[in-house]
Amino acid sequence: MNTKEATLKISGMTCAACANRIEKVLNKIDGVQEANVNFALERSKVIFDPSLTNTLDFEQRIEKIGFKVVTEKTEFNVSGMTCAACANRIEKRLNKMEGVSTANVNFALETATVQYDDSAVSINDMKEAINKLGFKLMPKESEESKTDYKEKEIERQTGKFLLAAILTLPLLWTMVAHFEFTLFIYMPDMFMNPWVQLALATPVQFLVGAQFYQGAYKSLKNKSANMDVLVALGTSAAYFYSIYLGWEWMQAGAIGMPELYFEAAAIIITLIVLGKLFEVRAKSKTSQAIQKLLGLQAKTAAVIRDGKEMIIPIEEVLTGDIVVVKPGEKVPVDGEVVEGRSAVDESMITGESIPIDKADGDGVIGATINKNGLLKVRATKVGKDTALSQIVKIVEEAQGSKADIQRMVDKVSSIFVPVVVVFAVLTFLTWYFVVAPGDMRAALIPMISILVIACPCALGLATPTSIMAGSGRSAEIGVLFKGGEHLENTQAVQTVVLDKTGTVTKGEPELTDVSVSKSFTEEELLKVVGSAEKNSEHPLAQAIVNGVKEKGIQLIEPSDFEAIPGHGIRATVDGKEVLAGTRKLMKKFSVSVDEANQYMENLENQGKTAMLIAFDGKFAGVIAVADTVKDTSKAAIERMKDLGLEVIMLTGDNTRTAEAIAKQVGVTDVIAEVLPEQKSDEIVKLQRQGKKVAMVGDGINDAPALAVADIGMAIGTGTDVAIEAADITLMRGDLNSVADAITMSRKTMRNIKQNLFFAFIYNTSAIPIAAIGLLAPWVAGAAMAFSSVSVVLNALRLQKVKLVKGEGSV
Repeated sequence: MNTKEATLKISGMTCAACANRIEKVLNKIDGVQEANVNFALERSKVIFDPSLTNTLDFEQRIEKIGFKVVTEKTEFNVSGMTCAACANRIEKRLNKMEGVSTANVNFALETATVQYDDSAVSINDMKEAINKLGFKLMPKESEESKTDYKEKEIERQTGKFLLAAILTLPLLWTMVAHFEFTLFIYMPDMFMNPWVQLALATPVQFLVGAQFYQGAYKSLKNKSANMDVLVALGTSAAYFYSIYLGWEWMQAGAIGMPELYFEAAAIIITLIVLGKLFEVRAKSKTSQAIQKLLGLQAKTAAVIRDGKEMIIPIEEVLTGDIVVVKPGEKVPVDGEVVEGRSAVDESMITGESIPIDKADGDGVIGATINKNGLLKVRATKVGKDTALSQIVKIVEEAQGSKADIQRMVDKVSSIFVPVVVVFAVLTFLTWYFVVAPGDMRAALIPMISILVIACPCALGLATPTSIMAGSGRSAEIGVLFKGGEHLENTQAVQTVVLDKTGTVTKGEPELTDVSVSKSFTEEELLKVVGSAEKNSEHPLAQAIVNGVKEKGIQLIEPSDFEAIPGHGIRATVDGKEVLAGTRKLMKKFSVSVDEANQYMENLENQGKTAMLIAFDGKFAGVIAVADTVKDTSKAAIERMKDLGLEVIMLTGDNTRTAEAIAKQVGVTDVIAEVLPEQKSDEIVKLQRQGKKVAMVGDGINDAPALAVADIGMAIGTGTDVAIEAADITLMRGDLNSVADAITMSRKTMRNIKQNLFFAFIYNTSAIPIAAIGLLAPWVAGAAMAFSSVSVVLNALRLQKVKLVKGEGSV
C-alpha cells in the first residue's frame, strides 16, 4: 500500500481530552492507518493512503468538531500543461516535497492548490521544483499571474494556427487531388515537388509543432509520457519517412512523383493546434461563474474621512470606515447601517427577490443594491472577508478540488500513453513482418494513426470541466459546494433529514390567532396584552408585541410586571391586573377557563402555542403564537419526493407540534423531542440502515448532526457562507435549494459519465480501427482534436441548466 505521512498543526485544543477527540476522528477516516495527536506540541502525525484520503479531508473533519488545522495555503496558476498526464506529474512532484501536506492540480482550470508548512518549504522551492519539470508556477497574487495569460494563450494559439493553416493548405490540395474522383481539380506541378513540400512542411513541423517536441522532451526527461510524446512520435515518423522517400526518389533519377506523407504530419499538427485553440476558448468559459460573481462587486466606494466624502478604490476601504451608499448604488462592503433608511435588493446574494428594509443597526452585504434611500454604513468586513469574497473562495476551491472519480481517471491516464506507444510499436512490427512484409509505408500509416488518435486529452478534460461548470452554475443559484467530492457524493443521497426551526419554518414566532370573550373587544385585548408583554424578553412575548404593533395599536407602559417561570406573566396595565400564560397560571389565580379548553386543543393540534388571558380575575380570551412554515417549504419537499428522496423531520419540539408542522408540509416521518446533542445519534441510526443521509440545518445547533451526516447542508443567508460544519452552504433560506443541490449533483455526475463514456469509447474503438489500417493519420488528428472540444462543450451545457419543479433536462 502506498502511504504518506503528514504533520498537522492544530489550534483550539484546551486539554488532553480535545487531543483524544481529534485522534478518534482522524483514525475513523478511510485510508488513515495511524493518527497520533500531541496536545503539548499542538501537532498531529497522520500516516495515510493518499489514494483514499488527503489532508484536506483531515482539515474538514477537524474543523467540524470545533478545532482548526493551521497551514499555509497557496493557489498557483500553472502554464505549460498539455494534458492530464502533465497535471499528474506536477501533482506528484509537489506531494513528494517535504512540508507539503496536499497538492491538487487542475488541468482544466490550469491551477494548483497547495497546503504546506512554511517552516519546511517555501513558494520558491515549489516554483523551482516545477520549473525543472518544464512547467511554470505563478502565485495567483503575483503581478505576473494577474495578467490575463489565458487571453495571451488564445492569441498565441491563434497565431500558430493561422501560420500552420497557410502552409498546410497547399499540402492538403495535393492530398485531395490524389483521389480518382477528384482528378478534375487542377494541381500545379510545383506542389508535387518533394522539396517544395519539404519547405512547406518544415515550419509547421518545427515552428508550430515545437510545443509538442518541447513537451515530449520534458516528459521523457522526467521518466513519464504525455500526449506530446504521441504527437511528436506520430508526426516525426511521417515527416522523416517522407524525407527518406524523397532522397530515394533523387537516387532513382527523380523520375515520376513519390508518394510522400508531409501533408499527413502537417495536417495533424494544424488540426491539433486548432483543437487546442477551441479548447482554450471553451475552457475560459468554464470560469464565467467566478467572473460573474466578481463582477457583482463595486469598483469604488464613497468614504467619509476627516469630515469629507471622497471616492476611493474598493481595495482601499478599511474596517470602521463610514461608507455613503446612494440610491441605485451597490453596497461596496459588508457593514452595519449607522444612518438612513432604505430597501436593499439582496437577490444577487440570497436569492430573495423582495428588497429588504434597512435602518440603523441592520447589517448589509457587499454587492447588494440600495434601492431608494441614502445609507451610511460602517464597514465591518472588507477585502477577502466579505460575504462575496467568501463565496468566490468556496467556488474556486470546489472547482479546483478533485472528485474520487477524477482520481480513478488520473490513474488510467498515467499508464495510458506508455501502453499506447507499446501497442503502436507492436502494430508496426506486425504490419512490417507479417501483414505486409517489407512494406514500410503499409506499416507506418497504422502506427502513426494509433499514436495520434490515442492522445488522452478528452479523458483528462472529462471530469474537471464538468466539476467546474457544475459548481459554477450551482453558485449562481445559491448552492455552494465546498469541494468536488461533495458535488460527487450528494447525488448518492437517499434520505434528507430536515431540522424544523429555521429550516422548514421561519424560525421567528408570529402572532397567528386571537379569540376574545364577549366582555372585551379584540383591539382592547391586544392593547392590554401587548403592553403587559412589552417588558418581557421571551421570544413568544416579542412575537405578541410585534404582532400588536403591526396592527397599528399603540402600547402603553405597564405599572408593574412579574414573570412567573413556566407559567407566564402578571402585570398591571391601565389599572387592570393582567394574566397571560398557561392553564397552570389560570388555576393558580383561580380563573375559570373551561370555555376555552376545546379552542386551546385545536390550536395546539395545529402546532401553535396558545396563551390564556385574564383581566382582573376574569377570562378575557386566547392568543396563539406559532413559528410559521415558510411559503416554499411544502413545494420544496414535494420536489424532494419527486426526486425519489425519503424526507424526515428532526426536531427538539414536542411531538404534537412537530407532527402538526410536518402535516402542513407533507412530511410523514417525524423524529421529535430530540436534544441537539442527540441529533447526531439519530443520523447514525439511519446510516446503520444502509442509507446515505443528508442533514439540513442552520449549521449551529445542528453542527454535530451536520458533521456526522454523509452530506451536511447549512441553510442560511449570504452572511452565513462560512459555516464550517457543512459540506454545502445553501445561500437562500429556502428548502428548494436542497432539491437544487441534489439535482445539480446528479446532473453533473451524469455529465461526467457521458464525457468519460465518449472518451473511453472513442479511444478503445478508434485504436483497433487504426491498427487494421482503416484510419488515415490526418483523419485521426481531426478526430482527436474534435474529441477534446466535444467533451468541453458537453460540460458547458451544465452552465445552462434551468431548475424547475421536478428534474429538468440537460
